[in-house]
Amino acid sequence: MPDVVTCLLLHKGKLLILKRSKKVNTYQGWWGGVAGYIEPDERPLQTAYKEIFEEVGLQKTDVALVKQITPVRITDTYKDTTYDWMIHPFIFMVEKKDKVQIDWEHSEYRWISPDEITHYKTVPHLKEIIREHLM
Repeated sequence: MPDVVTCLLLHKGKLLILKRSKKVNTYQGWWGGVAGYIEPDERPLQTAYKEIFEEVGLQKTDVALVKQITPVRITDTYKDTTYDWMIHPFIFMVEKKDKVQIDWEHSEYRWISPDEITHYKTVPHLKEIIREHLM
């Protein structure tokens, strides 16, 4: 079961969502937060900071941890493959949203109100995490 982090980045009440590019293996074209696999030698928070830097170019000093959410186990099927995920969610505040620069894993990004997430096709369990912790 892959352990992954999902990082919700907030700026003045708006949530950063990222559209997954065609270059990633799963959920191409779907919207999500900053996310990534936790390496065997990493703790989830370390991975969160690493992925935030890799995916949106923000340093640890550019974000402030608001909350580490209890991990969630889910099962999902994507393109005829079943995945068992252990998701470690985090919420961070971003001081300067204009510093965000996406990498190859995403084709675009938007800052939205958390309640707007219902209008997007998202990676598994993202809407539930947002609903429970941001709305």
